[in-house]
Amino acid sequence: MGMPTFILASNSPRRRELLAWTGWTFEVSPVDIDETPYLGEAPDVYVSRLAQAKAKAEAGASQAGSGCLILAADTIVADGMVLLGKPSGPDEAVEMLLRLRGRTHQVYTAIHLISTGDGLSTADRCCARVPMRAYRADEISAYVKTNDPLDKAGAYAIQHAEFHPVENFHGCYACVVGLPLCHLVRSMARLGFSPINEVPAVCQANLNYQCPVYAAVLRGEDVE
Repeated sequence: MGMPTFILASNSPRRRELLAWTGWTFEVSPVDIDETPYLGEAPDVYVSRLAQAKAKAEAGASQAGSGCLILAADTIVADGMVLLGKPSGPDEAVEMLLRLRGRTHQVYTAIHLISTGDGLSTADRCCARVPMRAYRADEISAYVKTNDPLDKAGAYAIQHAEFHPVENFHGCYACVVGLPLCHLVRSMARLGFSPINEVPAVCQANLNYQCPVYAAVLRGEDVE
C-alpha cells in the first residue's frame, strides 16, 4: 500500500518532532474542541474521547484528498483520578509540581486515526507510570521562571535537561512527551501501513533512552 500523508490535528511542536522521526510525510492542521472533562470521567476515557473528537473535527473540516490519514492525539497527566492539564499560570504550575514531587503519577496519551479515503479509523492508548524525584522548592521556582511548564500537561517536560523532574522511569518515554510512536506503528499496521524508518531505534536514539517496553507494545500488549 502506498505511503499516506498524515494530517496532524495538533499544533504541538513535540508531536511534530516525534512524527517526523517515522519518515512519514505530514501536514499540520490543528483543531479546537471543548476539552472540559465530564464529571467523574476517568483519565483513560477522557484522553480517548478527546483524541477521537479532534480527529472527527478535523475530518469534518479537512479538504484533504483520499490519500491522507488524519492523526489526532491527546495527553493528560493524572494523579489517581485527578486530571492535571496545562497550568493556567505560574502559580498553578508551582502547585502542580509540588503535588507531584517525590511521587508516582500516570501519563495517558491517546491517538485516533481516520482515513480520508474510506473513512476507516483506529485508536490506541498508552499509559506510563512516572516517578518524580524530590526536587527542591528553589528548583521549582527556577524552572517555572523559564515558562517551560506553562504549555505542558502537569506543568513539566520529562525531557527538560536542567530540571530533569523524573527519575527511575521504565515506561514509554514518547508517551510522556506526547506521541507514543510504537502505538502509532501498531495502529498503522492495522490499516496496512508500515513506517519508513525503524521507529523503535530512531525513537530511542533521539530521546537518548533505552526503552524496555517497545517490543511488548509492538506485540500488542498493554504496558505501563
